[in-house]
Amino acid sequence: MTNIAVLPSCAGMPESQTRHDMTEWLQLIRGEYREMPGLQLTKPQIQRLWTLDADTCDAVLDVLETSHFLRQTQNGMYVMRGA
Repeated sequence: MTNIAVLPSCAGMPESQTRHDMTEWLQLIRGEYREMPGLQLTKPQIQRLWTLDADTCDAVLDVLETSHFLRQTQNGMYVMRGA
């Protein structure tokens, strides 16, 4: 199971709600990358595409990199591992 970070931007929200929201973001972003295996996005593009604030985006990308789903290229693009 993937470790889910509690997001600073969600202070005051119940932890179970924060985990639920994070799980939904992870499923959505994984789904998009699976549908388009050649997808290459920068962090600002990811933030705009899914309307994520900076803290949420950092937390989502951290989980996706730590779980070896995404990797960051030398030029700052986030791509699916093995694609």
